[in-house]
Amino acid sequence: MAAQQDSSYAPDALIAADIDAYLEAHCNKTLLRFITCGSVDDGKSTLIGRLLYDSKQIFEDQLSALEADSKRVGTQGQEIDFALLVDGLAAEREQGITIDVAYRFFATPKRKFIVADTPGHEQYTRNMVTGASTADLAVILIDARKGVLTQTRRHSYLAQLIGIRSVVLAVNKMDLVGYDRAVFDAIVADYRAFAAGIGIDDFVAIPISGLAGDNIAARSAATAWYDGPTLVDHLETVPVDAEADRAGPFRLPVQWVNRPNLDFRGFAGLIAGGTVKPGDAVRVLPSGRTSTVTRIVTMDGDLAEAGAGQSVTLTLADEIDCSRGDVIAAAGAPPEVADQFEATIVWMADEALLPGRPYWLKLGTQTVTATVQPPKYQINVNTLEHLAAKTLELNAIGVANLSTDRPIVFAPYRDSRALGGFILIDKLTNATVAAGMLHFALRRSQNVHWQAIDVTRERRAALKNQKASVLWLTGLSGAGKSTIANLVDRKLTRMNRHAFLLDGDNVRHGLNRDLGFTDADRIENIRRVGEVAKLMTDAGLIVITAFISPFRAERQMVRDMMAPGSFIEVHIDTPLAEAEKRDVKGLYAKARSGQLKNFTGIDSPYEPPEAPDIRIDTTGMSAEEASDLIVDYLLVHE
Repeated sequence: MAAQQDSSYAPDALIAADIDAYLEAHCNKTLLRFITCGSVDDGKSTLIGRLLYDSKQIFEDQLSALEADSKRVGTQGQEIDFALLVDGLAAEREQGITIDVAYRFFATPKRKFIVADTPGHEQYTRNMVTGASTADLAVILIDARKGVLTQTRRHSYLAQLIGIRSVVLAVNKMDLVGYDRAVFDAIVADYRAFAAGIGIDDFVAIPISGLAGDNIAARSAATAWYDGPTLVDHLETVPVDAEADRAGPFRLPVQWVNRPNLDFRGFAGLIAGGTVKPGDAVRVLPSGRTSTVTRIVTMDGDLAEAGAGQSVTLTLADEIDCSRGDVIAAAGAPPEVADQFEATIVWMADEALLPGRPYWLKLGTQTVTATVQPPKYQINVNTLEHLAAKTLELNAIGVANLSTDRPIVFAPYRDSRALGGFILIDKLTNATVAAGMLHFALRRSQNVHWQAIDVTRERRAALKNQKASVLWLTGLSGAGKSTIANLVDRKLTRMNRHAFLLDGDNVRHGLNRDLGFTDADRIENIRRVGEVAKLMTDAGLIVITAFISPFRAERQMVRDMMAPGSFIEVHIDTPLAEAEKRDVKGLYAKARSGQLKNFTGIDSPYEPPEAPDIRIDTTGMSAEEASDLIVDYLLVHE
């Protein structure tokens, strides 16, 4: 009986062991992220569908649905249309094109894959960049009947720009040219000449047919002249970025400070580069403090070593200041720290870039305020020409300088995606408006440093027996800002307060005489005035300003410059009809007749404050009463 029991239970034990072994092997497979790109109708979606089909990643019910959809809306007659596995949007199926980025997961016995099917149309360039931003490899498809096209060049350039290290040139639809080797060789030669000019020094060329399956997962007898790998063979063996990243110096952007109790303080994050072991000397940036690693903590226990691509928690030997956004790096090879850079920017918003406007810049775990200068040039990705540009429109790519409000830890994008790639976020809408790649720190950012000053703004204000503040009056032209500001200045002077009035028109006679009234110039106008106002508050003064300052983002920019509680926003709220009725300077009449362009309220927008500190309704309050209200508010909040 015992023998019979053993024999009866043996298969179950073997099955359990096989399952465990399979799961362990599957968990330890490397992951390759890749994109397919190329011109419209080159067969990107069909190729991905074929990869899913050949790797047995389609369930029976999905296959049945695919067969039914292929007969109903497919493009291959009664045959299976593999593109329908990926083209999920109704508009994509109707038009037979890819619009959005579609991600699919599949696996082979050797490796796991995440593939992004990116759109081919020029107007969806931002979608392609999004899909390429995390990819290790790009499969660039070319229709064998058409050869190298404009979109082939565009996507190859973008792949190189994003930092994709491995490129596969998949010459598709070879079945439609009779598997002619001469056609394949001519396309490869043409592409090689172009690729060398944009920095793609090496690529793997494969003749394929996504529809027929030639050289996808198995060799095709129709291309006996081809002796290279199949597409799947190459995808299974190409080195992934994580392997290359492990060879570099250690970098860990801190995502979270883990403090579950008084006895444990760890710094959690995803290792962006290199390897680390307990006992390694590290430096925390931007502070520059040094320590050594004591433990590498994970959910499954402590590790003897960790490397790029792993999420870990480090404990350090010393109690040093380190928080989210800091970077723990190898002590002997730290990354750079700077606040001014040259960068390539891919603009992804419908509204154009406004140079000088403050945006959130997110780089890894660091979030800072950044301003972009007018572009040095825009890149025509079809011809690679450098074009003059004052701004960047949707899908445009340009090179510009940018500055941040405080130093950040970075590495050139070519060396590290994690510390060189960033996004820009609109401060008001929280929409991502751009993606970018840092090239290098500007020299002046390394040569200009803050000089410590012994006498503080608080000390200077105390000598004047007042609190340094900025009274920021905003409103339409003709609202009464200058009149009210002048009255406030007179009242404060009679009270022996040290105040100074900055008026919009007066400032444009000197400091800002070089600026016009475009949106970009208005932003620069307010930025300069904000910097002057800040210097005056550092001197302990009460600063009164009277500027239209039409944009909320720029008023917030000035508020952020000041010490907390020292910026008082005063909305001189006058309806457009009333302001136009007053029209003391005749400006509205000129704007209405077309003689005066970019006039606020007519052909340039005014964004009223959503929650001003003081709101003045000039239709129900005199200028005298308004000035009293402002002075009283200032005195109460001193």
